[in-house]
Parts: sequence; structure tokens; C-alpha cells
Amino acid sequence: MTVNSELNGLRQAKRPVSGALAGPYGHPFHPILVTVPIGAWVSSLVFDIASRIVHRPAFLTHGSAWLIAIGVLGALAAACVGFLDLFAIPSGTPAFRTGLVHMALNLTVTAAYAAGFLWRQGGGYPEGQGVGYGQLTLSAVSLVVLSLSGYLGGKLAYRYGVRVAEESVQAEGYRTGGHHA
Repeated sequence: MTVNSELNGLRQAKRPVSGALAGPYGHPFHPILVTVPIGAWVSSLVFDIASRIVHRPAFLTHGSAWLIAIGVLGALAAACVGFLDLFAIPSGTPAFRTGLVHMALNLTVTAAYAAGFLWRQGGGYPEGQGVGYGQLTLSAVSLVVLSLSGYLGGKLAYRYGVRVAEESVQAEGYRTGGHHA
């Protein structure tokens, strides 16, 4: 690959396939949307752990299941715009391969949480019992995998510059003398 084609590929990966669907140049929707599943799933794990500690855990076990469902729905929304961002990256590049692994890990985590949600619906929880250790472990392992995927997402943005504005555009934020917000 020549330097010119590499630069063209980088420029292509910075531009949205569809600004209306994936977010306009310099403002991608994917990083905004991923906060929903991350927040919901971290909170669900906190609820799961707390359900093993408190005297009457029913509100925590039910709340955790709701948070898992919210996270799955949020992950599906984030995946839709993430697919569009992936399509902007030239295939055959390290950035594209990283994007594929990032996507595969996220889909695996989402499937694990969806399965965990169904598992929780199957038996119900007696008033005096917290979330089962198997379900708690599934959530904890899923969060570890999600963290690895998040690392790869950071690599896509901060190392490879996917959907990040050109440095000339970024420089606007460092000009002095003007009042830009």
C-alpha cells in the first residue's frame, strides 16, 4: 500500500458513511450510544453483588434484570451505527481487522447478556435469595470482555483516528483570542 492510498484510507475512515445515521463529521453517534449498555451492565453487576449482601434482595434482582434488558437494547442501537462506522474503514487494513474483532466481541457480549436475561426470567427469585452465582459470574465475565472490546474501540479512535476529525479541524479548539464554543 502506498503512502497516498494509506492517507486516502485514513481520510475515508474519518468521514461518516451517512451523517444522518452515524453522526456528522467529528460527532459520531457510536461513542454516545455505547454509554447506555456500559452504564446499564456495570450497574446490573453492582445490583447483582448487592443482592448477595442485603437482607431482602428482590428489588435488586429485578432491577438488575431490567438493567440487563436496557443494556441489550442500547447495545443493539450502538451496533447499528457502529456497523456504519466499520464500513467507512478500508478493508484489509489493521484498523478494519481491529474493528471486526471489536464488533465480534461486542456481539458476543450482547448475546451473553441476552442469554443471561432469559436465564433470569426462567426461575424467578424467591424473596430471600439474591442473584445466583452462575448469573453473577456470567455478568462479570461479560464485563471483562466488554472492557477488552472498549480497549479496541479506543485503539480505533485514538490510534487509528477512525471517525476523529482531521488535526486541522482539531486545531480550532486551541486558537486563542476568539470566543468559540
